[in-house]
Amino acid sequence: MDILVCGAQVPFMRGGAELAVENLVAALERAGHRAELVKLPTVWDREGIFDAALAWRMVPMHADLVIATNFPSYFARHPRKVVWLFHQHRNAYDGYGSAWSDFRDDPPSHEAARQLTQWDQQALGEATKIFTISGVVADRLARFNGLRGEPLYHPAPLHERLHPGDFGDYIFCPSRLESNKRPDLMVEAMAHSTSGVRLAVAGGGSLRAALDERIAELGIGRVELLGFVSDDDLVDRFAGACGVVYVPRDEDYGYVTLQAFRSGKPVITTHDAGGVLEWVVDGENGFIVDPEPAAIADAIDRLVADPERTRRMGEAGRARVEDLNWSSVVDRLTKE
Repeated sequence: MDILVCGAQVPFMRGGAELAVENLVAALERAGHRAELVKLPTVWDREGIFDAALAWRMVPMHADLVIATNFPSYFARHPRKVVWLFHQHRNAYDGYGSAWSDFRDDPPSHEAARQLTQWDQQALGEATKIFTISGVVADRLARFNGLRGEPLYHPAPLHERLHPGDFGDYIFCPSRLESNKRPDLMVEAMAHSTSGVRLAVAGGGSLRAALDERIAELGIGRVELLGFVSDDDLVDRFAGACGVVYVPRDEDYGYVTLQAFRSGKPVITTHDAGGVLEWVVDGENGFIVDPEPAAIADAIDRLVADPERTRRMGEAGRARVEDLNWSSVVDRLTKE
């Protein structure tokens, strides 16, 4: 079968969505399909966002099946359009001011968001089937559009390479250094931690300079901002960590959690972390705490204080993601 996978992208940005569509195309090809990734540039600002949606409306889609993913790629038109929804546009209309958007709590934003919701209603309603990457995304779709999406979970990048290792003297987190990922909570938690454990954070972003300043202000010598690391280094860092801390706000899915579990490491997260909570069970494969530095620090110290419990939680996390695979994702997306 000839299949087009549609994925929008903000130019010069690369993250989980981009990796997911590339892995989907590879999985489709392994299953014997002829697959092609179609990408169009998009923007999140209020003035240009409708142009991005219209651009997808105008692209000819000559294939047996079209699989649309992130906003606004699902505006593509095809008689057999399956949506595997990564995310819609987050804006002031749903009470969430996106770090990537100029939608705010003001009348022009409200009107644009109202119109965008109507457009979503039509474009998503055209799909022959709607899947979502998580229950969180499915809940948003039902709440704002009255449409039902079925969660369809997939492996995180490096799933086959990640492996357990020793429990070292550091807590690890790979994450973009942006406000929705809340790296400041992790940094400030280290000022409350009494265990002596280190924090290693991989990734870059607009908050790097501010975090460097905050680390200096707090006088914390146990925090290392690694910047971008290679895949090999990422695998090794996961394997050697005592545990992983991941405290985003209202995450769509949460690759970091799946990667940590695959590496046999428990995860510390927060009550408002969104899709991460579909994986972490408090006290079983990690800790779920309030989004406060002191609470995060307490969870970190509990991991360090009880190595045997930490090991058991890591094993439970690995078992939790053992059955994730791309073959089942392809089967569901391509089934008549």
